[in-house]
Amino acid sequence: MRLRDGTANGSDRDPVAVVHAALDSGVTMVDTADAYQNEELIGRTIRGRRDEVLLASKFGLVWRDEVAGAFDVRAEPSYVRQACEASLQRLGVDVIDLYYLHHRSETTPIEETVGAMAELVAQGKVRYLGMSNVTAEDLRRAHAVHPIAALQEQWSVAQREIEQQLLPIASELGTVVVAHSPTRHGFLHRARSTADEQVASGLRTALNEIGGTHDATAGQVALAWVHHRQQVHGVPVVPIPGTTSVSHLRSNVAAADLSLSDDELRRLDSLGAAS
Repeated sequence: MRLRDGTANGSDRDPVAVVHAALDSGVTMVDTADAYQNEELIGRTIRGRRDEVLLASKFGLVWRDEVAGAFDVRAEPSYVRQACEASLQRLGVDVIDLYYLHHRSETTPIEETVGAMAELVAQGKVRYLGMSNVTAEDLRRAHAVHPIAALQEQWSVAQREIEQQLLPIASELGTVVVAHSPTRHGFLHRARSTADEQVASGLRTALNEIGGTHDATAGQVALAWVHHRQQVHGVPVVPIPGTTSVSHLRSNVAAADLSLSDDELRRLDSLGAAS
């Protein structure tokens, strides 16, 4: 989400180097969106390595005067087609592997939106459909029109609202959960931060102590916790930690091999109760 042209500060923070380092490390999913304003960058970066990438993008979230935080939602069928064509052109590809509705609409019935998205699949412009920032009812209604392959929602040991209603429906429908912000926007990577007041001190202590046992950082433990959710809930889980440096990328990739014990998982579960 935060990768931008012109932001390279040495090779460690070169956005092109970050994406290539991810692919070199065996990461296969690259997640972007028209609202991120970096589809052209992503398209240029993966050109020549397209067959290594499961390319995901999103539509529907439109910034007001390009100001982050103030947005409208466009999900009417005509806009679905328009947005997809624009993304294909910016990405420089013939097909988007996974195409998400970025945010639920209060005005366009989700059946109409998904119907138009399904047409994109039939036309070969999109392979699979996804939903993001939706309700459990939205997910069920969308899936009744066309299979929803992926649900992208915030999920971390410190933010577990998804477990209340959305997760059971995703499990029932066989929908993969794509967990964004698995380290709570990076806050759980830091020993101390301005987010301390929002994150229970007991949870932060546990992350640090468990990390010390495994020679890992608190952020790596938090990311490993999300990886372990697949075993707990019986639904495929794909964490997508936003990464803007090669060094941070390597730390995130290493977390995939971190195995937490049942006792450690129970400790984190008890401290990061669903909110």
